[in-house]
Formats: sequence, structure tokens, C-alpha cells
Amino acid sequence: MQEKNIRLNIPVRYLKGVGPKRSEQLSRLGVGTLEDVFYYLPLRYEDRSRLTPIRELKVGELQAVRGEVVTVSSRRAKTGTHIVQAALTDGTGSIHAVWFNQPYLADSLKRGQEIVAYGRVELYDKLQIVQPEYEAAEEADKGSLHIGRIVPVYPLTAELTQRYMRALIYQAISSCQKALIERLPTYLIAREKLVDVRFAVRSIHFPANFESLEKAYRRIVFEEFLILQLALALRKRSMKDRDTGLTHGLGGELVASFRKALPFEFTDGQRNAIADIERDMSSAKPMNRLIEGDVGSGKTVVAAHALTLTVENGFQGAIMAPTEVLARQHFIVLSEFLMPLGINVALLAGGIDAAAKERICGEIRDGSVHVVVGTHAVIEEAVAFRKLGLVIIDEQHKFGVTQRAVLKQKGYNPHVLIMTATPIPRTLALTVYGDLDVSVIRELPKGRKPVSTYWVEEDKRREVYGFIKEELGKGRQAYVVCPLIERSSESGVRSSGGTKAALDIFEKLKNDVFADFNVGLLHGRMSSKEKDKVMADFKKRKIDVLVSTVVIEVGIDVPNAAVMLVENAERFGLSQLHQLRGRIGRGEHESYCILLADPKTDEARKRLKAIEGTLDGFQIAEADLDIRGPGEFFGTRQHGLPEIRFGNIIKDLGIMELARKEAFAIVAKDPELNEEHHRLLKEALRERFRDRMDLAHVG
Repeated sequence: MQEKNIRLNIPVRYLKGVGPKRSEQLSRLGVGTLEDVFYYLPLRYEDRSRLTPIRELKVGELQAVRGEVVTVSSRRAKTGTHIVQAALTDGTGSIHAVWFNQPYLADSLKRGQEIVAYGRVELYDKLQIVQPEYEAAEEADKGSLHIGRIVPVYPLTAELTQRYMRALIYQAISSCQKALIERLPTYLIAREKLVDVRFAVRSIHFPANFESLEKAYRRIVFEEFLILQLALALRKRSMKDRDTGLTHGLGGELVASFRKALPFEFTDGQRNAIADIERDMSSAKPMNRLIEGDVGSGKTVVAAHALTLTVENGFQGAIMAPTEVLARQHFIVLSEFLMPLGINVALLAGGIDAAAKERICGEIRDGSVHVVVGTHAVIEEAVAFRKLGLVIIDEQHKFGVTQRAVLKQKGYNPHVLIMTATPIPRTLALTVYGDLDVSVIRELPKGRKPVSTYWVEEDKRREVYGFIKEELGKGRQAYVVCPLIERSSESGVRSSGGTKAALDIFEKLKNDVFADFNVGLLHGRMSSKEKDKVMADFKKRKIDVLVSTVVIEVGIDVPNAAVMLVENAERFGLSQLHQLRGRIGRGEHESYCILLADPKTDEARKRLKAIEGTLDGFQIAEADLDIRGPGEFFGTRQHGLPEIRFGNIIKDLGIMELARKEAFAIVAKDPELNEEHHRLLKEALRERFRDRMDLAHVG
């Protein structure tokens, strides 16, 4: 392969030292091209550059030593393990290097030979360095990839070794680095004091020192974040550039009547969010705003205000929720707010019969229905609006990008309002919601009681039941939440490790523990009518204890429910536990959330301690992101965004903010990225997103 013909997209099998078999092994790591080799970043680094005299070695630490081989022995233990042992001395002391199941080393190591070894130092009957990597001292002196330097450690499969991967990457950088073309404009490199791309790739793998490594990492992460933020900046600009013709007038009588009828005062957060929405909707540009608020912060009344505004201006509104329970709750609340004002609200959900559905669709078409509330049924082909002015999507991360796009397309560039009760940490919002305007409602309405949360282990179950009985005796009601419906369901879900199922718990509580009280059951496989009846009975206090699955996660409002017991709480995500807890503390009574759990992992213990320690949804979201990482916390595939490959959006927030500032500045000056010094950035953007640019984010 001639150097002038080297391109980043050449298949890895054409590199020196890689044939069909190695190519297949590398493909399992996602390494298929020369570019993949360059950007297959180390998992961590080991500082093998500092040699420690044997007498100064610290037990339990990874260290490098240089010594003369005094003796070499080889034997097989009773277990069948082959052990090779070499005694080393450096004049300050002696240590034994020990290798397991590498019998060939007995022939490789020679008495009198000087070697450099790196491994963990342990003390048994004598000082030893276990399973060390080593090089002959004369080779190490010439410059080794494996000893005597800061050494990269890569994530690998069983078939590949660290030594092979280091050699492959070193060889690729040495012979093919001309394929690396600088994509960042010179002015940007100078302004942000970035190293060039070739130095960055070489130093991210084989840094001369930790300062070089830091500079290389910053450069590579900045470029990735810049391309991501360019996509978001272009998307945001394209939305703002559209004239929708849906300019809304403010100060009308209908909105004034809505405000006057409310039995409470808005919080500061609600007032600010409403002001943001009015400013957006009175503009000729389409609103694309996220309302981010904690559980119970009053987002629904803000949505009701926006719907009243669009109806007063002659438009229709639609609100789509991810579950039927939440859709019905929205329908009830919005009907109470809007029906007295003459605003006709209709529900479209799975449990509605065909005749009623056809009638509602006809009324939506002719405009006699002003506001439609529903689940996915809202985006069915049969649903056509006369004049859609406002789309509201609740808990939007539970919808795919295509579903959100379909609802928007039912109007001519309608205003879009997104609501979430899962607070998004600022770090993730910059990534996933970078093209949205964001309003945050932090405080809770007056009168909301803080919920006391306790993590209790299984052996305290009897005491927990006794406490719940005391609360029921005071006239309170309780939820008992289970992770499964039944132990072995038709859906193939099976419990394991003692996981509690709702049907089992329901029978036990009804017939034994709470036999003197009314116990109800709610789960996702019940019909709409059954769910409605159970929830109505619970609200009317005909049910004292409601056993449920996570179908109650959002949208349930029963002020008298003051206790929640979560079974197998270690099986729930942190944000999900916070959502569940938000179902209580809605009335005047002291409320208690009890997490029954015997966690088996550190991660599960961290989640339970985090939820026990704070009621602040924003702090919980940050903790959840820290524990689970960005990929798990909020699936970026839902947004059409590629996974972040290099940076860490928690640790590298400063780089993300810098990249965002530069990206939005570039798009402000060069909206099409047509200037010559932005040409390669534009190509990188197309390559990174390919056919996903239109769905990089759909509000």
C-alpha cells in the first residue's frame, strides 16, 4: 500500500500484521477501518516509566522493577497449574517474579539476564511480583511499547492481547498518519489552544508524558463534541428560520378567565415558564421548548395555559402521553381546567370503542374538538386536525423520533412544547436537548409535604406492615408497588431471586396481612374499564391499599395516599423510584416511601442511598447519570443522535460547553458551512450523522 493512497476508510485487513482472521477478531471490537484503529482509545493507562528499587516496593501496588535474573524454576502445582518463578535482584533486595500457565517462559528467561518487569507486588512467604509483563533490559532501553513508558491498556476480546493491539496501533500511526487530515479550522485551533490532530492521535495512545496525554484527550473530545453541537446548532437554526404563520396574540379574555378561575397562585417557576411560552407563541417562529420540572411541580397547569392560548387564537391543541393511565389523568385534569371555559377536550386512547373513536375523529376534523389528549392513538392516520397550532409531548423520551415527527406533521409547523418530570442534568441537556429552549420549574407548589424515604431490608418486613397498618388506621391509604405482574406470565417474564410479583403480593395482603382493609390491584394488562374503576375506587377511598406495577409511575393524583411500599426496590432505576415516590405527599398528611430491598450490587446500593438521601429530582438525575452513565440514563437512539464515543459528558462538561459556544458561533456566521475553512467540518458532520440529520432531534 503506497503512502499517497492511504485513506482513513481502508479496511483494517490491509494493514501490516492483519489478515482475515485478525480482521474478524478486530471487527468484534468495532475496528473495521484504519480510522477505527486510530480512534480505538485506551481504557486506561499504566505508568511504567518509573523504576522502583526493590527495597522501596509497596505491597498491593502495580510497580516496575529492573533486576538481574538469579534463578529460574518451573513446576506444576497439585491443581495442575503450571508455575514459572524467577528470582530477581537489583542490589537493594530481591523479589520473585511469578507467572501462571506460561511454561515457555522457563526457556526464555536466562540466569544473568537483566529484565524490566511490571506487575502487582504481593507478600506471601516472600516478596513477589505476580503475572508481570516484562522486557529484556536492552530492549526496554531502546524504547519498548510495553515497559519503561506510559503504557496504554485497551478493552479487548479473548483472542487479542494487549501487546498485539499496541503493536498494531503503533505500526498504523507510524506508517499511515498522513491519512489524518486536519478538519478543524486553523483559527479555532489557535483560539482554543488545541494540538493538531496527528499529535493528538499519537499522544492519546503513546504519550511522552501525562501533559501530552491531557492535551491529546482534550483535542479529540473537543472535536467530537463540536461536531455533535454543530448538528444541534444547525437543527435549531433551521427551526427558527421557518415562518409558521402561527403567530398568537396575547392578552385575550379566555386566558384571563383561565387564570382567574385557578384556585391557587402560580409559583415563580410556573410564571417564568408561562412567560417563555407566551414569548415563543407570539413570535412568527415555531416554539420548540422543553419544560423541565420535578415530580409534582405543576407542569400540567402550564400546559393548560398554553392550550388555552392556542384555542383563543383559533387553533387546536394536542397532547400525547406515553401511557393510557397518564393520558386519562391529563384528560381529567385538563377537562376540569378547560371545559368550564367552553373549550372542548376529547380523549383518544386504546380503550375507546370504534364508533366513539370515529365520532371524535370527525369532530377533530371539523374543529369542534379544541384539545385532543391521547396516547399513540393521536398519531394514527385517521386523526386529522382542522388547524393544529400547538403540540405538547409529555415524557417525550418514551417516544421514538418517528412518532414525535408524525404528530408535528399533522399541522403546518405547529408550536411544540415538551414536558418531562425526569429532570435532565445540565450535562445531558447540552447533548440531547441542545437544539431546544429550556424552561425549568424547580420549586413545588405551596402545601406539598416532603416525603420521608427509608431503605429497609427484607428482615424488617413485619415491622413495615405494622407501620402501614398504623397509617391505615389513621384513615390514610397506601400503594404497594411490585416489579412484575406475576411470577410466570404469558409474555415470558419470569421472576428470579425472590422477586415479588403483584398478583402474589395482592393475594397475601388481601387474605392475610391487611384482611381488615380493602385491597385493590392495578396492572398494565387490565382493560381500560378495569383500570378506570380501580383508580376511581382508590380515589373515593373504597380501596385502602392499592397493589400495583409501575403503571402508576406517572399521572396518578390521590392526595390521601400517604404511604408507598416499593417491593424489590433494587430492581428499579433511580429516576423511576423518584417518579413513583412522587405519587405520595400530594395532600396535607405526612407521607412515607419505604424501599424494601436486599441489593446484591454496589450500583444498586448507590441508587438506594441516593434516593433515601434527597428529594431533589435534579440531584437525583445527576446521581443517576453518574451511576449509570449517559448511554443508559437516557437512550440517545431515541433522539437520532449517535453515541458519544470518546468524551464523558459528566467529567468533560467544560469541553462540551466550549464546543457548544464555538459550534453556535460557527453556524451564526456560516449557516450552510460553505466557507472553505468549514468544508471538512461539514464533511465530518455528514459522515457522523449520515441520514439522521433530519432526526438529530425532533421536538
